[in-house]
Amino acid sequence: MSKTARLYKIEMLIRQRGHVSFAQLIDALEVSPATLKRDLDYLRDRMGAPIAYDRDANGYCFANGGASTLAAARPGNEAKHELPGLWFSERELYALLMAHQLLDGLDSEGLLGRHLQPLLDRIHDLLGPGGDSQTKVLMKRVKIIGALRRPVDSDCFERAGEALMQRRRLHLNYLTRGRGEQGEREVSPQRLVHYKSTWYLDAWCHSRERLLRFALDAVLSARVLDSRAKDVAMRTVQAEMDSGYGIYAGGTRQLATLHFSAQAAPWISHEQWHPEQQGSPLPDGGWALTLPYVDETELVMDILRQGEQVRVMAPDSLRATVQRRLAAAAAQYG
Repeated sequence: MSKTARLYKIEMLIRQRGHVSFAQLIDALEVSPATLKRDLDYLRDRMGAPIAYDRDANGYCFANGGASTLAAARPGNEAKHELPGLWFSERELYALLMAHQLLDGLDSEGLLGRHLQPLLDRIHDLLGPGGDSQTKVLMKRVKIIGALRRPVDSDCFERAGEALMQRRRLHLNYLTRGRGEQGEREVSPQRLVHYKSTWYLDAWCHSRERLLRFALDAVLSARVLDSRAKDVAMRTVQAEMDSGYGIYAGGTRQLATLHFSAQAAPWISHEQWHPEQQGSPLPDGGWALTLPYVDETELVMDILRQGEQVRVMAPDSLRATVQRRLAAAAAQYG
């Protein structure tokens, strides 16, 4: 374990346990007494850590303002001190490992995992000598399933991120799936959006002269340009791109009212279909859900997934679309 990792480990052990004996620190760090003494002196003298020895508890603790008294070291009285850089409890480290597994799973090329590897190495150090084995156990016992994942080319993702952060324009060779057409676009990236296991880019399209949302898995190639990107106020981006339902943005805002059966109500009442949704119980034990949308495409798909458990009450146009789609689906079976 490196010196930096040992310093973080010492602070983490004291913070978690309140008091840690010299022998316990030796066992946890697997270092010599002389090395541990030098580390403790370094933390106190160079890093300003309020570590004190409590004779009554026969252990090291955090003292208020550096005072080496048991009363000052009681929970709630610790000095507010943290080492610079990475600082997490052991439980938080395990949560980070799970988050790392999730992020790495989002990218088939391991792009995010590659950039997060230094963080992962530090976590292993902080968990101690058994860190690698603990990590392997966690990875075996936590399974993350990415349903309907649409992988994004790592090179495309990096180009989009580079242009976004450097505020430069991006040239896209883009496939419009609905029409099956390829085209070229020059855009000014405003925001990356992750939605349902894939990535989208909110950008100002210079040919259409408006904000558009591009699916990165539909980008055939991307090139960062030297020209400066057009900046659009984030308030404007949010107002135009976040007002719809799901990934669809732009258009006239409408309200949909859905009535779910009593059988579906227990889970629907806890689901978030839209940040601005309103829900209430129905007299028959069902659940009424009202939510905004600007394009009915994705909302219709989500309604159809509920089968006979939901009924569209309003507006009439949405109700008619769902009826038509259900009739077409039934026709497939004669």
